[in-house]
Amino acid sequence: MPDPSPSPIRVVIVDDQAMVRQGFGALLDAQEDVSVVGSASDGSEVVELVRRTRPDVVLMDIRMPRMNGLDATRAIHAMPGLAHPRVLVLTTFDADEYVFSALRAGASGFLLKDATAEDLVSAVRVVASGEALLAPSITSRLIADYAARPAPRDTSAVLSLLTERELDVMRLVATGQSNAEIAEGLFLSEQTVKTHVSRILAKLGLRDRTQIVVAAYESGLVSAGG
Repeated sequence: MPDPSPSPIRVVIVDDQAMVRQGFGALLDAQEDVSVVGSASDGSEVVELVRRTRPDVVLMDIRMPRMNGLDATRAIHAMPGLAHPRVLVLTTFDADEYVFSALRAGASGFLLKDATAEDLVSAVRVVASGEALLAPSITSRLIADYAARPAPRDTSAVLSLLTERELDVMRLVATGQSNAEIAEGLFLSEQTVKTHVSRILAKLGLRDRTQIVVAAYESGLVSAGG
């Protein structure tokens, strides 16, 4: 007897523009593996909506009245007794001042609102699978911003939790390489790289690859252009 089809990815859309909510909703509902289970026009509505609908992914606008996407992301991840959904932040600005704070608040990725329909659907699937996602222009912004910052604080005590091989993997994750690319570069199996990434996340108390990138730059393990 064939295995039953997997449950669709449950998505909540949060945006203060009705046309955006309706457009994204129609696009995602047209996918066989995605189901839009709710929408909200303001970040202040999303906590109760998430509690009620239990989505896998929240598409979060970053600039909204009353409660912005940053505060809403924090509120979602502060909810006790609930499997927290993955938050994919949608923004019009690739140089948004909220990018770094939202990553620290628990966002799993960023996508610009001018992305193609195919990119949006793919992004939902990527973050739902447990991976992290950053638009290329956002990654460039991350690197440029850290290059302009003062010298990082001493985090040697934190990095000392990692083995030399884990540090190697962390550096390569921070440059945007996939597990397959890291495996090829370090002459390891892809499964071994996945194990190293899992151990880095556990040892440093990080949520996903996006936070590994931030931690690598903040700690000085990786520097722009180096």
